[in-house]
Amino acid sequence: MTAAFPHDAAMMAPAAVVRVTIVQGEAKASASPQVEMSTILGSCVATCLFDPVARVGGMNHFLLAEPPSHVRNQAFDSDYGLFLMELLINEMLGLGAHKNRMRARLYGGANLNPDLSPIGTANAAFARLFLRREAIPCVFEDLEGTQARRIQFRPASGQVRARLVPAETAPTQKPLGRPQSALGTVELF
Repeated sequence: MTAAFPHDAAMMAPAAVVRVTIVQGEAKASASPQVEMSTILGSCVATCLFDPVARVGGMNHFLLAEPPSHVRNQAFDSDYGLFLMELLINEMLGLGAHKNRMRARLYGGANLNPDLSPIGTANAAFARLFLRREAIPCVFEDLEGTQARRIQFRPASGQVRARLVPAETAPTQKPLGRPQSALGTVELF
């Protein structure tokens, strides 16, 4: 009978999950099987992209679809889907993904308050159109409606878990400030 060394048990134990919260204005990608990304969405939309061959995935979280036409050719703002979709694709390409293999899942775009304009519907329409223009198939969507959602995404496997959020815990306002990690350069194709 062979005695096991103490380090053998540690090597065989599953690695701890690394939880990464994606907030408004962020896009992140990873190839690590330990990473689990999560976000909570109201009228915002999150795109979960996955390349099944490279086993690379990523998530973004955008507040508005596109900047107004009078500022579109100026500096991009990370609240806009146009910027964050490109940023997410670029992050994934940098980790070895190929755009022609990417598959998308879309979440959010709820219209939480019937007295306000349907921002969620506009965000959902933008996300669908963007993916069509970029020839990235959307394999699943859970968009619009009147309830917020909590999304958990494992980027290396493409697994997603989405749950409706009770109205009293739904996001109601934009957080103060913007995370520094949300800012960066984007190469538009």
